This record gives sequence, structure tokens and C-alpha cells, in this order.
Amino acid sequence: MAKKKFSVSFLVCTECKHRNYTIRRRKDKKGTKLQLRKYCKYCRKHTLHKESR
Repeated sequence: MAKKKFSVSFLVCTECKHRNYTIRRRKDKKGTKLQLRKYCKYCRKHTLHKESR
């Protein structure tokens, strides 16, 4: 049986601290945390989202 190669992480809004998105990343890519500008439905605008595990 194959091993899991992915880990589940969340993208958290930096303004309201809601977990809006889930992402799957490879386990060997743990060096840097992902930061994206995405739409937050609670703030109703595009904000910076940071990865948290």
C-alpha cells in the first residue's frame, strides 16, 4: 500500500483569522509557508492568507 505523500494545511486570513481554504502540500516541501492574496467571505475583500498546519 502506498504511503501518504501529502499533508493537509489551512489558509488563514490575516485580518479576521478565519480558516477559509484547505490545501494539500507534499510533505517534502516544508521549507516555506505559503502566502496568497485570496478572497475572504467574512471580510468581503481580498486579503493576505497564510498557511497554518
